[in-house]
Amino acid sequence: MLWDIDTGTLMERFDSHGGDVMSVSANPTDKNTFVSGGCDSAAKLWDIRLNGCVKTFTGHTSDINAIQYFPNGYLFGTGSDDASCRLFDIRAYRQLQAYEGTVTTGITSVAFSISGRFFFGGYDDFNSYIFDTLKAGQLTRLMGHDNRVSCMGMSGDGQALCTGSWDSF
Repeated sequence: MLWDIDTGTLMERFDSHGGDVMSVSANPTDKNTFVSGGCDSAAKLWDIRLNGCVKTFTGHTSDINAIQYFPNGYLFGTGSDDASCRLFDIRAYRQLQAYEGTVTTGITSVAFSISGRFFFGGYDDFNSYIFDTLKAGQLTRLMGHDNRVSCMGMSGDGQALCTGSWDSF
């Protein structure tokens, strides 16, 4: 749903997913588009000028829990219960890369570095993983939580990644 935050009024309802919508991300360079990921295993590109979905991206085999635009606004990344993170190109209308490692748990959250070189995924195995978008490989694992990583965010200056979890401490 698209809301007018000044008036609290519902401006438009967007419904094309075949299941619950788990995550949305507004385009950082185009105020008219956003992407969504849902329990139908699909990522969708929406245009508010057209009041609907303009492209559907497939490739995941389970729920998409997280979606995030790449900093340039032409790509986006997803994280799914199928244990993969994926990078999609909006202009080419295709998947560029799947990041699948030895981890077999779902992904709950994703983020990009400011340059877009690094793609971060928060997993149900209590860890976060860093992938190199240019070399298409896993760089390292960030450990420290004692429960699933539930959210993450990049600092405005790009110097720090914050992660949240269902930790017991």
